[in-house]
Amino acid sequence: MIYRNEASDSWRAGVIADFAGSELFDRTFQEGMDLVEETAAYLDGAGRQESKSLSRNAALAYAGESMRLTTRLMQVASWLLVQRAVREGDIPPEAACDDRYRLGAEEVCRNENATTEDLPAGLLLLTERSERLYERVRHLDRRMYVEEPTEAPNPVANHLDRLQAAFGR
Repeated sequence: MIYRNEASDSWRAGVIADFAGSELFDRTFQEGMDLVEETAAYLDGAGRQESKSLSRNAALAYAGESMRLTTRLMQVASWLLVQRAVREGDIPPEAACDDRYRLGAEEVCRNENATTEDLPAGLLLLTERSERLYERVRHLDRRMYVEEPTEAPNPVANHLDRLQAAFGR
């Protein structure tokens, strides 16, 4: 369990709010939503047609990889939507720290033992792009929500804050 104090929580809320209002967030959000749409169109269209011509083993691998792909993208999309909710003031940055908003399903999303042999090029391309996006968002999630601040909170300021709170100032 990570020990947090008011100074690190305040720092974290500032980092979250700054990211939510940044151009990096805009680009990442757009990329994520575009990839979700592109993947849905592929899986409902060309991917469905391509999967019909696969061998039984390749069809099973296709089904597994397409489920992993959609899980990965839904995790990213959910995380990005939380950041947008922070940006729009629908939830405070502190609430976004709740574990239920963290990027999840890591074992499924990062399965490096997946068989990609004989899978259609379209699926492999979407898989590769989604993996890169997931890793970037995973890095952001860890930096913003999991890791402790790189600057140590000022212990003197913490004590002064406590004294002011205790004496009503």
